[in-house]
Amino acid sequence: MANRPILFYAVDAMVQAGIEDIGVILGETGQTIQDNLGDGRQFGCQFTYIPQSAPLGLAHAVKTAASYLGNDPFLMFLGDNLLRSGLTQLVERFKNGNYAASILLTEVEDPRQFGVAVVEQGRVTRLVEKPKGPPSHWALVGAYCFSPEIHDIVKALTPSGRGEYEITDTIQVLIDKNRIVDATFVEGWWKDTGHPQDVIDANRLVLEDISSSVEGDIDAVSDIAGRIQVGHGSRITHSTIRGPVVIGKGVSIANSYIGPYTAIGDRVIIEQTEIENSVVLPDSRIIGVPERIDQSLIGRGVTVEGGHKRPKAVRLVLGDQSIVTL
Repeated sequence: MANRPILFYAVDAMVQAGIEDIGVILGETGQTIQDNLGDGRQFGCQFTYIPQSAPLGLAHAVKTAASYLGNDPFLMFLGDNLLRSGLTQLVERFKNGNYAASILLTEVEDPRQFGVAVVEQGRVTRLVEKPKGPPSHWALVGAYCFSPEIHDIVKALTPSGRGEYEITDTIQVLIDKNRIVDATFVEGWWKDTGHPQDVIDANRLVLEDISSSVEGDIDAVSDIAGRIQVGHGSRITHSTIRGPVVIGKGVSIANSYIGPYTAIGDRVIIEQTEIENSVVLPDSRIIGVPERIDQSLIGRGVTVEGGHKRPKAVRLVLGDQSIVTL
């Protein structure tokens, strides 16, 4: 989002909430995550990397991290979630209250794809994972505070019908034991970036808050308006840029239009092309595309070249190392 990995925003939110000792659950992309996060000093925290044998659910992640967590209360936060208001309110409520757990909730139109909570007088009284008939519109956001008593419940948990160890089942056991599960409600926007359109939407939300900063070169004939960031070593010639736009380092843009809510990664080349409302990851080339590219997600090292035929519309979701001729 805005040329930063989504996971970086999650780490920032935890550090801003006062959490400096962070365990990172690793799966098949574990080495890439470690390479990008490092030891934590760039964020003001320290990381402990914890390999998980298989993605068997959020409660399984807690079980995997049990020796790391010990007898301390802890926050679990899903790394693909973005919260404008951060995690501070959730963490402070949990620290200052006598709760077995505290969860973050937001109201959604269609709760069927989420864990759903029933809240009565500020206390969570029921949880259901992805129900066909939702009992409320309060969806779990993916941020949870737990007391250490959660570990005994996780040990005794059995897989759900989906074959996963559900965190909602774990919290429901606490509720059934008459332990207090507190609810905090999201202020501002929240985004789960699990799908391509979610990434594009979240990028738009993040770009709303950028300030202008130009470290590259923009020639005198280019037309620049709105808030833009241009990284060191980038060059813009004979082009129009309409912010908010983020352009990374070592980027070349010539004879092109870059419209609002676009993030261009490092070392990207764009020539004779119009693009807006899109995310382009590093080392890609987009040259001579005859129609405007809109609401597109383009991976690393992708080549998009214009052909002789003129399509009526272009909308792209391209994986890393793709080559496409339009």
